[in-house]
Amino acid sequence: MPQLEPGLPEDYAGTVTALKALVREAQHHAQRVVNTAMIELYWNIGRSILERQADEPWGSRVLDRLARDLKAEFPHMRGFSRTNLYNMRAFAAAWGNSTPIVQTPSGQLSWSHNVTLLNKVDNHELRTWYALRAARHGWSVAVLEHQILTDLHARVGAAPNNLEARLPSEGTDLAREVAKDPLVLDFLGLTEEAQEHAIEEAMTLRMAQTLAEFGPGFAFVGRQHHLNIDGDDFYIDLLLYHVPSDRYVVVELKAGKFKPENLGQLNFYVAAVNDILRLSRQAPTVGILVCGSKSDRVVRYALEGSTQPLAVTSYTYEALPADERASLPSPAAITAALEHEQPDAPESRNP
Repeated sequence: MPQLEPGLPEDYAGTVTALKALVREAQHHAQRVVNTAMIELYWNIGRSILERQADEPWGSRVLDRLARDLKAEFPHMRGFSRTNLYNMRAFAAAWGNSTPIVQTPSGQLSWSHNVTLLNKVDNHELRTWYALRAARHGWSVAVLEHQILTDLHARVGAAPNNLEARLPSEGTDLAREVAKDPLVLDFLGLTEEAQEHAIEEAMTLRMAQTLAEFGPGFAFVGRQHHLNIDGDDFYIDLLLYHVPSDRYVVVELKAGKFKPENLGQLNFYVAAVNDILRLSRQAPTVGILVCGSKSDRVVRYALEGSTQPLAVTSYTYEALPADERASLPSPAAITAALEHEQPDAPESRNP
């Protein structure tokens, strides 16, 4: 710790640290207030346009003039383009007049998030589903686009699993968090013929995206995590930690089609982690087997004989049509968004 200048009180350094924290919190609060005010403004402008269009011929010509007049009156405010006025109208139409916009999930998101939801999701209930999770988990716009275009809503909780049977008190909710099928691993840049070690290495190099694909709240513990059991060495492909449920998650990778014997090894690793690594305060460990393809019926039969809570998911590199794949954010953009870097910064790589 650096020496204090003569004459300064002993608690000066601690006081400065506390005051810096207060300033940062005030800055964050101010940003949230400004964002909420802007969302409410855009919603009200959109409502005004809708109301007048219901009574008078407020077509594109009128909106063009309105955009020019607003920009002339408020030259330092961005957002009054003709396109954005149409977005405001669509925003107001999408959320209606019954509930103040600040009380909806969209009211907690940025305008860019809301425009993405308007442009990418047609169904109101689905739009609300994505808005709620984007607000809850702090998704960037790039991550939100990725989740929408890869149909996250259809994949969560879809992996065959025995979590509810093995963890009666929490298995249903936990399945929604960790049992995703398929995992979309297109960003790894691998072919269908890739072997397990290549998949594992690529997933580790792109760990930020890999964790985002598994779901919010995952942290990386280790790759080829070593266990020594009575002198024998064992290695877990990927060991993760699910912070929200306070538990280890063992991930085993199989490049080919699922085989029932694959669960034997995973069952063993989960039991070992529970015995060796898990603390008494932590929740029981869960295992996830990631394979190239599977028969859900075969998986279901195999899970019946597993004593540990497990899920089995497939992975895909070809989940989307070419035109939709082209519209996805680049791997660099997603990584930058997740790691709070600039999009053109060198890609961060975990060892």
